[in-house]
Amino acid sequence: MARVFPQEPISSPYMSTERETFTVWMKSLVYQTNGLTVYNSNGEITYRVENYDKSSNEVHIMDLHGNILFTIRKKKIWLFGSWYVYRECGTFSSTEEVKPFLRIKRSSIRDGDWEVRDETNEVFWILRFDPKFSFQIININGDIIAQVKPKQSSNGITLGEDVLTLEVKPRVDHSLVVTLVTVYGLIKGVV
Repeated sequence: MARVFPQEPISSPYMSTERETFTVWMKSLVYQTNGLTVYNSNGEITYRVENYDKSSNEVHIMDLHGNILFTIRKKKIWLFGSWYVYRECGTFSSTEEVKPFLRIKRSSIRDGDWEVRDETNEVFWILRFDPKFSFQIININGDIIAQVKPKQSSNGITLGEDVLTLEVKPRVDHSLVVTLVTVYGLIKGVV
């Protein structure tokens, strides 16, 4: 008879053993700045992005308390841009050589999609559904790990183009998924 072992408990505050649903408001908490605010299913703010200068090449993903979790930097390579994500490093000078945790670039397979590679060279994809802000994040096996779509009321009414539902599968780092949502927002010019 085979022994069944329970899965390891999750010690990260950014993961859950259950599927999680977040509300993403594509607005900053700070008046008249760009950014986004993420609420958990209890209506509590969990992540925020304040982009004080839309022309800046650097954006920070923060928790509720303003602690920087990830830094996103845009790199202009020839005609196309790519995005580098650094883990909890805060602001650093452009002369420092820090290896990015993630690299996001246009997909060479399908127009409108984006390839995400982590530091171990594992590949994920951001697959666009429509010209608006609906997309899925899938792993190399094609499994959906997160999905973003316009938020609807219980009556099926869309709450606006700037209010989204983010669904994250169990055992997936939702802070990382929020970072990818932010990169996608930067690509679309809404963050």
